[in-house]
Amino acid sequence: MAKEDIENFKDKIPNDVYSVLEKEEIKTLRPAQIKALEHGLIEFKSLLICTPTASGKTLIAEMAALNAISRGIGKAIYIVPLKALANEKFKDFKRRYGHKVRIALSIGNLDEKEPYLSEYDLIICTAEKLDSLMRHHCPWLPYVKVVVIDEIHLLNDMSRGPTLEILITMLKQKVKDVQILGLSATIGNPDELANWLEAKAIIDDWRPVKLKKGTYLKGKISFE
Repeated sequence: MAKEDIENFKDKIPNDVYSVLEKEEIKTLRPAQIKALEHGLIEFKSLLICTPTASGKTLIAEMAALNAISRGIGKAIYIVPLKALANEKFKDFKRRYGHKVRIALSIGNLDEKEPYLSEYDLIICTAEKLDSLMRHHCPWLPYVKVVVIDEIHLLNDMSRGPTLEILITMLKQKVKDVQILGLSATIGNPDELANWLEAKAIIDDWRPVKLKKGTYLKGKISFE
């Protein structure tokens, strides 16, 4: 049995996730997913996942969230930068795990307290919305165990960066023993960011399609 075979990690992958992977006939894990499991993903260690697009970062987030929820340890929050992406993640998570956990989408009015979120296990939202909810003293915040921050490199963005930085700082202060999972394909200083997050940096360059460098001239591409 090869190292990447999913059966090797059956005792580490949450049952709710494993059953979905079996149904979708996924037989192997990708390098970053293996590294995350080996470096404490299900032991609630904070991780910074720095891998190329389509290398399996979302599944790492799913395993972290479902690990906390299915074991009855706490809620999970999935933070994305855009409302459109939040809608996309909500639909995908609902399709895969809606029969197992209660999933909510929160991207609306920034002045709404939305107390009904107390009844949900996984909350998908934008950074601005979560910032608003926290400022309204949402009562369910102490029950959060896992926080996933998608596109965490936006900390360096002039418009979104300050809000995201303050939000992460507040979460670390207000939520005891929270597991933070940062996801990005483009981080220039992963070790520095991981140190600030108090997380382990998981760095891998595997991608599903190999990149090639070439020169286009007069309708032809010459690859190096």
